[in-house]
Amino acid sequence: MKDLQGKVAIVTGSSSGVGAATAKLLASQGCRVVINYNSNVAGAAATLEECENLGGDGIVVQGDVSLDSDCIAMAQAAEDSWGRIDILVNNAGTTKFVDHGDLGGLNAGDFQRIYGVNVLGAFQMTRAVTESMNSQKEGGAVVNVASTAALTGIGSSIAYAASKGALVTMTLSLARVLGPGVRVNAVCPGFIEGEWLSEGLGQEKYAALMKANRDSAPLGVTATADTVAEAILYFITGPSAVTGETLIVDGGKHLTQTPLVRR
Repeated sequence: MKDLQGKVAIVTGSSSGVGAATAKLLASQGCRVVINYNSNVAGAAATLEECENLGGDGIVVQGDVSLDSDCIAMAQAAEDSWGRIDILVNNAGTTKFVDHGDLGGLNAGDFQRIYGVNVLGAFQMTRAVTESMNSQKEGGAVVNVASTAALTGIGSSIAYAASKGALVTMTLSLARVLGPGVRVNAVCPGFIEGEWLSEGLGQEKYAALMKANRDSAPLGVTATADTVAEAILYFITGPSAVTGETLIVDGGKHLTQTPLVRR
């Protein structure tokens, strides 16, 4: 396992949820962490405080990953603070909760906004850090946070599922062209316990879906922010000969799941 002491990580969308859990886990391993937020400044400040309590060093950088200038500024902030970038976790994401059968519930603007964050944002961030990663003796690691929606076509909306499918495909493309200096992998969580889904779905639907997922998953569990963060850490510190891979984190739910086909 690689020693992360003194390494520098950027975690996009790390003011809450999976991003915050990942930033804290990396800080506990001795990483210096760029904590990124778009609008939740209080959450970012809380994440930084917890990282520092764990013995890590960090800075908070506001930025919208759909804007290339903000991605470049985020990478520059890491360089200015510590002179290097070793790890990028492309976690920032967005969606619109729309039943898949409601084709009129999505418009071009919805797709463009969702793709702008979930796909273009990950591309722009990766591009912004590549030069710095390649300058490090050990290279760098990029982990994209996708979703089982990429594999099943089931998720908060068709636009979201499509964007995560694109992110998985882009992981393969980037892994090919960025080797040998940079490894690029993806994690695909299923249902993740937490505020993001409970607020988007409503508490009643959230509770019902969590129970249904747990009941049908072979391991009888759903993912949490912490278990997803553990999977991300695996790709960062794990086998150095692995790139272009995806890791499903859903308690085995995908083994029982097939896309809904309307006839």
